[in-house]
Amino acid sequence: MRIAPRNPDILLCLANLSSDEVFTPPNIANLMLDTLPPELFTSPHTKFLDPASKSGVFLREIVKRLISGLAHQIPDLQERVDHIMHNQIYGLAITDITGMISRRTVYCSKDASGRFSVSHFDSEEGNIFFREIAHTFRRDKCIYCGTKSSGHAYEFIHREDPKEIFPDMNFDVIISNPPYQLKVGVEKENYAVPIYQLFVEQAKKMNPKYITMIIPARWYAGGRGLDDFRKGMLKDNHIRELHDYPNSTDCFNGVDLSGGVCYFLWNRDNQGDCKIFTHRGDKVSEPMTRPLLEHGTDTFIRHNEAISILHKVRDKREKTFDTLVSPQTPFGLISSFRDFEDEPFDGCIKYYTYGHVGYIRPEQVPKNTAIIPEHKVYISAAYGERGEYPFLFLGKPFYGEPESCCSQSYLVIGPFDDEHTCS
Repeated sequence: MRIAPRNPDILLCLANLSSDEVFTPPNIANLMLDTLPPELFTSPHTKFLDPASKSGVFLREIVKRLISGLAHQIPDLQERVDHIMHNQIYGLAITDITGMISRRTVYCSKDASGRFSVSHFDSEEGNIFFREIAHTFRRDKCIYCGTKSSGHAYEFIHREDPKEIFPDMNFDVIISNPPYQLKVGVEKENYAVPIYQLFVEQAKKMNPKYITMIIPARWYAGGRGLDDFRKGMLKDNHIRELHDYPNSTDCFNGVDLSGGVCYFLWNRDNQGDCKIFTHRGDKVSEPMTRPLLEHGTDTFIRHNEAISILHKVRDKREKTFDTLVSPQTPFGLISSFRDFEDEPFDGCIKYYTYGHVGYIRPEQVPKNTAIIPEHKVYISAAYGERGEYPFLFLGKPFYGEPESCCSQSYLVIGPFDDEHTCS
């Protein structure tokens, strides 16, 4: 059997499904595989799983490494390929179409039982499956993913125990680029909630030796649906490597994800501090091995360069800036609050919400009314890093005059004695 080189690589030419489901470039797949111990690819017993296969790129690159790594143990190429395909690589496709794409990538045929497959299976799917699975609704909400609609359900995250999918099978490596978010129906509106963290959590339930996944980096800051995941990840000392791309286009060409992306290596049998790399364009920073959760903080310090600054500031033992910044939703007004007037009226106060300024009555403000008459500063509650380095971490602050308030789109800094202090 002869496996001819592919040039150009068709997987570089695939259009992304959406910004929620992004195909992994082969070079990134190989960087992720490079984090794994090389001996995994020289053992005929190592089992790999991609629980969210889209293009099949991870499985293909694993096969290529195994074909090379097992050459001495299984000299006959066809026997070696058959062993790898039947006993070492497995995938769960996210749709029927991506199942076909993945099988075409790995088996050279969408039908693993057909005559064009490089390794013959009794079933059309081979070891790359797609199965329709239904949501499980309780009080009009799926107990697994949170959706209120009857749309697509991903099998891997719609089981209490994902081991049921592959009974009596233990995987050494789970590697994936899972779907990032899911549209959730809420009355007449739709909004997206993250679901990539569910794939990470399910992978841990499988208890493999290693997990490596590429996911959006917004979990660093938490937020909707991510707070518990963030806490768990930052305290998980099984995460031994973290590769951070503050600008997602450095990883996924043309895909701009607010906050960037990252991939990590989780090691079941080895604990300790994490080696952190920052990728900017073609350059990779000098790695630093440190805890994900810096001692004395509840925050992940993203850039290694900032650690020494933090220590210098701490040594001064001065009052920290966080004592001046309000919690989320400082006046109790959520962003969807729309009961305001466009023009001022007698006795009104100014109301700032994202992209608009309106006017409301003082009695409409649920909390923190004591700081309405004060001088203050408003700043965006969330801001994703975008563009070129150095990145803009915070939105542009602006003056919050007396007799004003804001929605949860902003945080309040202050109050202060006068406008000059605010500026």
